[in-house]
Amino acid sequence: MNTTLPNKLYAAITAIGGYIPQNKRTNSDLEKLCDTNDEWIIKRTGIKERRILEDELATSDMAVRAIEDLVAKYGKNLDEVDAILVATSTPDMPMPATANIIAEKLGLTHVWAFDINAACSGFLYALDMGASLVETGRYKNVLIVGADNISTYVDIHDRSTNILFGDGAGVVLLQPSTEGGIMDAYLQSNGDGRAFLNIEAGGTQYPICLADNDTQKRYLRQDGKTVFKKAVQSMSDACTKVMERNNITVEDVNWVVPHQANQRIIDAVGRSLNIPEGRTLSNIEYLGNTIAATIPLCIWENVKLMKTGDLVMLTAFGAGFSWGASIFRWMI
Repeated sequence: MNTTLPNKLYAAITAIGGYIPQNKRTNSDLEKLCDTNDEWIIKRTGIKERRILEDELATSDMAVRAIEDLVAKYGKNLDEVDAILVATSTPDMPMPATANIIAEKLGLTHVWAFDINAACSGFLYALDMGASLVETGRYKNVLIVGADNISTYVDIHDRSTNILFGDGAGVVLLQPSTEGGIMDAYLQSNGDGRAFLNIEAGGTQYPICLADNDTQKRYLRQDGKTVFKKAVQSMSDACTKVMERNNITVEDVNWVVPHQANQRIIDAVGRSLNIPEGRTLSNIEYLGNTIAATIPLCIWENVKLMKTGDLVMLTAFGAGFSWGASIFRWMI
């Protein structure tokens, strides 16, 4: 079905780029560090390996390389970029924004650049914000980045988290289109999940201090059972809501790209929505959970499957809790 409206200005994804570090952390590596094994990890998560950023690099470095990949593959002109929105939970530093640092590294001197932190839902939040900027007509070339160096906050000896998380960056370019693009987004958040998924230290409540003996506050912690249940329910509900609002059925959707948190969560959401086999995209097996980067990286790695006009639905769930879904026409 055609759900685009005549004479409407859309924000369309016109280019995509990605970057994953070269270093790998395999299940075999983790077997040497804690009480776990390859079979157990694959059964519980679907993950075989994840990428780990080099110590001397930061989140902005991955984002820059993802943007350079986008420019090289699609022939876009960086000088025309007028806004950069960066979804990240792992900024280079508390201030300035990582988006500012990215702009400097790219040589962009007149660009509106800022960060958005909504954890694993961050890319969806940034995408909707960027779409709104384009739809006003005031911005014509908006980069939406999802990038996280989450391995920095993982306790390498904690098997509840070390098996899940990896590093990476993905980016899309939004430009105005009258033919189609981002159609709608349903985004939600509350404070109910703060205790179940967090990194406590590093802010004003628990500043990092060398004298602080409670080093565990520096690491990412989660209650896996609670997060699993909430993620499946929230992502399924958000997808249903955004489809209902746009008179769309699952049969109309060509591709579903969920946040790559855990293969069991991805499968459970698919069953809940009755998504036809083969339409849910996943790359978690070799990248793990890259937080805000999972959705753009998954699209980036599967871009050859998508055809112009395909209807694509995204959905995510993250700390906070935060969650949502969005739907758009693929216009590349």
